[in-house]
Amino acid sequence: MLKHVSNRTLNSLNVDTISINSSVLCGSSNGSNNGCDEQTSRSSRSSSSTSIHDLGLQKVVIKIYSRVLCSDVEYKTLSITSQTTSKQVARMLLNKFRLKQRDPNLFYLTLEVWIRQTGIPIRSVMVLDDDTCPALLQSCYPQKDLKFSLMMRCGGLIKIYDSCLMSGSLYKSLLLSDRTTVDELIQLLLNCYNLNEKPSKFALYEVCPSRKCERKLCGNEIPLAIQSQWPNPDIYVFQLRKNTTEEYQIRKREVRELPWSKTCDRSGNVMFHLNSKDEVNSKSIHSPTLKPSFNNYENYFYI
Repeated sequence: MLKHVSNRTLNSLNVDTISINSSVLCGSSNGSNNGCDEQTSRSSRSSSSTSIHDLGLQKVVIKIYSRVLCSDVEYKTLSITSQTTSKQVARMLLNKFRLKQRDPNLFYLTLEVWIRQTGIPIRSVMVLDDDTCPALLQSCYPQKDLKFSLMMRCGGLIKIYDSCLMSGSLYKSLLLSDRTTVDELIQLLLNCYNLNEKPSKFALYEVCPSRKCERKLCGNEIPLAIQSQWPNPDIYVFQLRKNTTEEYQIRKREVRELPWSKTCDRSGNVMFHLNSKDEVNSKSIHSPTLKPSFNNYENYFYI
């Protein structure tokens, strides 16, 4: 029997348990003392919040069967907290196997549970959401009756021309998930080359060389979905480039404002009016033919 488990159910159970415990504590204290002292109630609340915080930071060892990554290794043991999600566990496993070229969105966790309360054991397999915490699930069952496994989703092959990352490289072929975005793809390419650059410095383009047209993709677009809409995949390519927009903004901030403004008088003579008399010097004027003169004409230049 295949089930689907999300973190919302676990969160609702935790909230209900805390609220019940709190009400029981208040009821017993009110019955015995006819009203708790304010300082005592504050200390009890602070101690309970501290214990909950310590529970979240407590390390738990889980065993995950991961033959999908390496057929020679049956399982891996990880030390996680009760706040570690399934998606983070998948990333930890990829780092352990040093698989930088693998898309983390391709992998997910399943939980196999054996229920032995009845005469015949019942086997149940649950697919975990990305935000589900495996440590919380492990605390609900005996370890001998549960089994975490790493599974792989179906994906699609993407070819990206990435010579901007390495001059000797022509293209990179990656297996991507149908939920992987452009930003995640760029980060995956940077990981393949061990580069610490920011993904915002690069942009992915959809290029059609035969028609001489191209389009810059947004960061939240799905490359696999775009590739599936191509009428002829042989004439379209993905190309990674350095983000020229960011470079243009940097250059724009570095350009100084010209120290004069151009005007014309009634007779048609062109005049240059200084914007700031005190801040202008000969070095700040780019044209060698224009020199400031404040003796005769104060704030004007004539050509």
